[in-house]
Amino acid sequence: MGRVQAGEVQLGWREWGRGDVAVVFIHGNLASKDWIELAAPLFPTGLRVVAIDWRGCGDSDRPKPTAGYANYSMQQHAEDMLAALDTLEISYCHLATHSTGGIIAARMLLMQPERFGRVFSLDPVTPLGMAFNADQIGLFRAMMASKELTRTIMATAASSLFVPESMAPNAVPRFREGLPEIQALFDRIIDQTFGVSEGIWIGTPVNLTRENESRELERRMQQLRHPHLVLWGEWDGWILPADLRVMVEAMPDCRLVIVPGIGHSMNLERPALYAGYFGAWFGGLPA
Repeated sequence: MGRVQAGEVQLGWREWGRGDVAVVFIHGNLASKDWIELAAPLFPTGLRVVAIDWRGCGDSDRPKPTAGYANYSMQQHAEDMLAALDTLEISYCHLATHSTGGIIAARMLLMQPERFGRVFSLDPVTPLGMAFNADQIGLFRAMMASKELTRTIMATAASSLFVPESMAPNAVPRFREGLPEIQALFDRIIDQTFGVSEGIWIGTPVNLTRENESRELERRMQQLRHPHLVLWGEWDGWILPADLRVMVEAMPDCRLVIVPGIGHSMNLERPALYAGYFGAWFGGLPA
């Protein structure tokens, strides 16, 4: 683990494995590079996997938000990632994304298409963006003030890990038995989440709503010609399957796989299964 210069900020990063084939992981909102920590040791040999924290998350700098959260836009995150790759001297790589990392990757692909190969997208926010209303943004503000609420909401992003009845309204999410390693990581992740910048808590839903309203990336989906494998957990209550189908139909080389019994975060819920899909998509690629 370390920090890498990316323009005006330093971003946290870590890597697993050695090899001539590089895969860069772009995490989702309220998350960090550590979300693939349990899966990464199971990835195929011959891969160098690099995970980078967004600005405002994990071990990265937390610049003060500017007016309208412009310095936490999806475009800004994409520019940060490209600058980090420059510093790390990664001239060509493949991408693995989770959730909001998907729309950040889309902007990276459009800015420097020749730099990237395959894309592996887990429950991605599509180029359509997402629309958040005032009440939903208010919920993010409430999470900023309550670690207990943060844990409850974040549990819905990994729903298969919890006893179903404990996910009911006004209940406290309770882990299923027999998952000590995953529970320990989840608890550490909640500590990380509670410490992210306001530019993440509020800036991400504000900027995803702007993406949804502008329709800019929607109009450019046909330009995203890189091979995409998209996984969607059938219990995912965050990403609309209809949006994924629009993306699959509009992009020239995009395949959707629906995975039963999984929520929004297979990388946390079923690390070995995630590693299996990851290895099948990236293993054996030429250097």
